[in-house]
Amino acid sequence: MDKIILAGDVGGTKTLLQIAVCNDGESGLATVYEKRYPSTQFNTFDELLSHFLTSALAQNVPVPTRGCVGVAGPVVLEAKGNNKKINYIAKVTNLPWLIDADIIASQFNFSRFTLINDFQAVGYGLETLSDEAFFILQEGDTSFPDLPQPRVLIGAGTGLGQGLLIWQGNAEHGHYAVLGSEGGHGDFSPGSQEQTNLRQFLARKNARVSVEDVLSGRGLVNIYQYYTDKYPDQVSEALTQAMAEGDPAAAVSEAASLVSDSMVSDSVVSNLLAKQAMDLFVEIYGCQAGNLALTCMAKGGVFIAGGIAAKIQSQLIAGLFIKAFQDKGPMSGLMETIPVKLVLNPEVGLKGAALMASRM
Repeated sequence: MDKIILAGDVGGTKTLLQIAVCNDGESGLATVYEKRYPSTQFNTFDELLSHFLTSALAQNVPVPTRGCVGVAGPVVLEAKGNNKKINYIAKVTNLPWLIDADIIASQFNFSRFTLINDFQAVGYGLETLSDEAFFILQEGDTSFPDLPQPRVLIGAGTGLGQGLLIWQGNAEHGHYAVLGSEGGHGDFSPGSQEQTNLRQFLARKNARVSVEDVLSGRGLVNIYQYYTDKYPDQVSEALTQAMAEGDPAAAVSEAASLVSDSMVSDSVVSNLLAKQAMDLFVEIYGCQAGNLALTCMAKGGVFIAGGIAAKIQSQLIAGLFIKAFQDKGPMSGLMETIPVKLVLNPEVGLKGAALMASRM
């Protein structure tokens, strides 16, 4: 019997929702309705979901009976009642949204509804993607004769997501279980003198500097501000105006992309600070990805996702990322054997949430 499922990917900037028909387990998911919303236009997730389902109903889309939503924030398990029924509650990190799975299930008549961390959803979504959905940054060594090896996932966007993927089952029958993480809120540990100077600059405003403070959209802006403080005479007024009128991180990224390492003309000299900021951002990105890989010996691969990575693909390819990734002292040789892949599909989290809903 067909299952009608709801899948969601809730982020601080955008929310993707989808209704799909599950025909025959994990391999039979067919999308029938999908919409993207700016998250900040809604006071609560309930309000957004109501809007989506009303819109779907107007299009004669089948009503979902179960659902799974990936949330950019920690998902907490709560034991309710005498029978200790497990419920899931999530506070979206960069939004004033509190999502209660039981309340959602009751309000929208879902027989089953659950919440998972957004990077858990991305991790599950990896197995739904074809080879064309990845760009290989480092080939690594994939000739392992035993069970599939641990993997890690990292992605900078509105915040910094991280996840661990551990194989369950035997080599022929099994799948990766994805462990969510809030490692992006760990302390930023500088890996060079320039990074130490950056941390000291940021510590003037807040004594504690997290990894997310330098490795996210606002992190790129923080790094750029560090360079404008260091070289005030090189600040681009046009870039300052662009940052004030639109997305500051996007403005810095675009300005950085206009600068060529081999040819700097007068027209782009004023954007050199943006280029320096992007280079340091990429270096920190590679360093943190390498740290995460070492945490669980991720010989199964490192996957770079998130809203920023695909937009700065050329900068990631340039070499700074992999150089910082490999620069681990006595472990540098090991780091060269770990595959590193860039995830190109922007809906991988939504696909992962749909897959989890189909397994319920």
